[in-house]
This record gives sequence, C-alpha cells and structure tokens, in this order.
Amino acid sequence: MEIFRAMEEYGTQQLVFCYDRTSGLRAIVAVHDTTLGPALGGCRMWPYRSEEEAVIDALRLSQGMTWKNAAMGLPLGGGKTVVLGDPAKDKSEALWRALGAFIDRMGGVYITAEDVGTTPEDMEQVAQSTRYVAGLNLRSGDPSPATAYGVYQGMRAALEVAFGEPSVAGRHVVVQGLGHVGLALTERLIREGAAVTVTDIYPDRLRPHVDRLGLGVIGPDDVYDADADVFAPCALGGVLNADTIRRLRVRAVCGAANNQLATAEDAERLRQRGIFYAPDFVVNGGGVIHVAEEFGIGGFSENRAMMKIARIYDQVLAVADLAAREDITTHEAALRLAERRLRDLGHLLRLEVRSRRAWT
Repeated sequence: MEIFRAMEEYGTQQLVFCYDRTSGLRAIVAVHDTTLGPALGGCRMWPYRSEEEAVIDALRLSQGMTWKNAAMGLPLGGGKTVVLGDPAKDKSEALWRALGAFIDRMGGVYITAEDVGTTPEDMEQVAQSTRYVAGLNLRSGDPSPATAYGVYQGMRAALEVAFGEPSVAGRHVVVQGLGHVGLALTERLIREGAAVTVTDIYPDRLRPHVDRLGLGVIGPDDVYDADADVFAPCALGGVLNADTIRRLRVRAVCGAANNQLATAEDAERLRQRGIFYAPDFVVNGGGVIHVAEEFGIGGFSENRAMMKIARIYDQVLAVADLAAREDITTHEAALRLAERRLRDLGHLLRLEVRSRRAWT
C-alpha cells in the first residue's frame, strides 16, 4: 500500500511503527490531529489478517477519535494504537512495557488507554514505561460503563426523534456484541424496562447472561433482519453497508461501535429508509470523557464525568436539528459540528500562542 497517500486520505499527522523482537510487539500508533491538544485514543489489540488492514484501522480509528474528542468538547486531539496479535494468547508484560517505551519516546503528543482487546490491567503494565497512559484502575478505571451510559443517553435522544418519546421502557433493542460496553448497555436497558435481544460471534459471552437478564438471542447474521425499535452495534465497525441497511427493520441505529458506517454514503442510505442514525463518534464518547477527567482541574471526579456524559442526549438532538434544517445526514451534521470546533478553537489557540510569545 502507499502509506503516505493513505495518510493524506485520512488527514493523519503522524504514523509510528513499533517493533520489538524480544517481546514480539508489532504495533502502529496513529496521531490524526493535535489542533485541540494531545492526541488521546485507546490501544486496540486484534488478530489482523494483514499489516495493511492494521494500518487502515489505525488511520480510521484515529480520525474517529479526533471527531469524537472535538464533538465532546474536550481539549484533546485524536489518536489510536493498534497492536497486531491475539488478545487471548499474545499478551505479556514485556510486550506492554515495550509499547509503553515507544509511546514515551513520542514525548506526550499521544496518550493511550484501554480499548477493544485490552484492559486497565494491561494499561497498568504500559504505565511502567510511560506516564502518557490513562484509564488506570487507581484513576478513572475501565471506561466501558461510562461509554455504555453515553450510548444510553444517545439512544434516549434517538428514540425522541424517531418516536417522540425518549424513554426506553417498552422498546425492543437489538444489541450486536456483548463485550464490556455491550453488556453494560444491555444491563442498563433491562433495568430501564426495555426488551433486549443480543448476538455475538462468541457464544460463550452470551451464556452467563441470557437467563440472568432474560435476554432474547439471535444469530450473528440474522441480527440485521430483527424486527425491533433500535439496532445497537457494539462490536467492530463497518457493519452498516448497502446490504445490511437494506435488511434493517428498525427505526433507529445507536450503538457503541466505532466507524459503524462502511462508507459515508451509507448514512444517506439510512436516511432514505427513514432510519435515524445517531453518529457513533457522538454517542460513544462517554468513555473518552471519563478518561479525560483525569486531566481536569482538581483531578478525577466521577460525578463531574457522568454529568458531562449525560449531555450526549442534548448533543444528539443538536445533530438531529442541524441535519433537519440543512437537509443533510446526521453523519454529515455531526462532522460539521466537530469540524467547526476544530476550526474555531484552532484559530483561538493559535492566537493565544502568538500572544504568549509576544509577552516573552
């Protein structure tokens, strides 16, 4: 692949390849944008089929983090780390400490955290080699429940748009992927009176929870044909495409997965079908808000973080309002809001830098 052309396509500032022979570390750190501050984004570990697939995933995910951090009103840019390997068998202390050493050499331009395939315990080992890591157990901890809470608030807004009523009580939600975030979201939906049907490519994830929570179960491929109110993608990205959108039988899509749209055109496909799409980088921003609180004035505050995450409800309604007024997709509306903040605050930050230099 032509790496610089791919970086240009995604608007990526920096791509760092990390290799350590002893630990077997093979990782890619993508820094997409630092206009608003250091790039913050999690560390994903996945058995990628090729190095090219891993590079593209790092580029896409880091771009999504820029949009997410801007949309959440955070003083942070976007970045991401992907580690090539099987999280079930390839982890080691040496691997994580080697990764930490690479991140440390970047000098604070990038801050990592837990993501798909990694845990706060893994990040504790990364932290042995660098201070540029967040989401540790003794600080904000696992961001999954916070991400799930943000998706829940986004789903309430999506229901208000689709049905005129924000309550999930009595609604049928299909959750794709019962990982940490998917499970936390499912548990909250059940507590609030929703009926939930779940699917996962790993059936063992489902068994402990089906009877406990009274869940319906559907096959991984049949999930797109389920007759429900909301489809919540909470696994990997790219699940909304020409084929799957044609099959959907829901009124809204709102889930935790990153990069849910296979292409930007798929947002228009959803709109043409009358399905309200809550943009992923808006509704799944609860985790990054939670982690970013570690850098707030006075240190981490759980209450302050959760109050900020609750505003995702209002942010989704603002996206819906702009999309309706401008006759555009919700994906495009969310991008416009994020890019407006990047443009306006980027300009102010440059003015502040020039002002400080003038006085020194």
